[in-house]
Amino acid sequence: MMAMYQLCRAKAAKHPFYIESIDINIYTIEELCFYLWKNVSLLDESILNEKLCDWLEGELGMQRLAFHLREKLKDAESIAELVLPVFREVRYLNAAEMYAVKEQIGKLEVQTEDIRRKIRADLLVNYGMYSGAISLYRQILQNRNQGKTGLQFYAGVLSNMAGAYGRMFLFHEAADCLWQSYEMVRSNAVYRSYLAILPLYLSEEDYKKRLEELKVPKEQLDKIEEEKQEVLAKAEKMQKIENAGQETLARFLQEEKRKYHKSRR
Repeated sequence: MMAMYQLCRAKAAKHPFYIESIDINIYTIEELCFYLWKNVSLLDESILNEKLCDWLEGELGMQRLAFHLREKLKDAESIAELVLPVFREVRYLNAAEMYAVKEQIGKLEVQTEDIRRKIRADLLVNYGMYSGAISLYRQILQNRNQGKTGLQFYAGVLSNMAGAYGRMFLFHEAADCLWQSYEMVRSNAVYRSYLAILPLYLSEEDYKKRLEELKVPKEQLDKIEEEKQEVLAKAEKMQKIENAGQETLARFLQEEKRKYHKSRR
């Protein structure tokens, strides 16, 4: 059993390291390790930078680690070269876990930039950080290269972007994304989702007019109503999570850390 850097023994910073992508503050090296371990797809220069080195040195007194990371920042060819030393410094992960992180990073780094952005955006949606996710989805759509990923991929981006908009109760924007996605690949599932979201923002008159334009059969209307209620219920549930904001994320991270340490006893 490896030696663990227990939470109760970790020095807490007076001034936290702020991670903007999920709007959370990090106070200890253990919390930083946990974040790096659980959010590999979010790791980039916005986190692994000179500012992190300054924080490690100035707030936690970890001069050796800060020096090592500064040297690696000059010529590191992989994020793994910046992440793994942090784990090693406090023996946070065992050998198998370190290898798994390195493998995960390697798999991400061989993907196209669009695919990496989508993975990051999808994770941000899970965290309730919808605006950040939408920004990444937009970047993908603005710079798309169909020769590398194909229409199916971009249709999926639009569909996921619609989900992010829906969870913010921006149903008109969500519908626009779903329709663009449908026009790309003619997916029946996307079409049904589009129909279900229409009455959430259209007037009854405009809603009926749109159904007539699409020539939707009457027998399909009952199913549309069922899906509409499902969409609304999901949006309301995710809105509650978003309203909880940083407190929800902090509780989640704390509970995950508690489970992790319990499993190591």
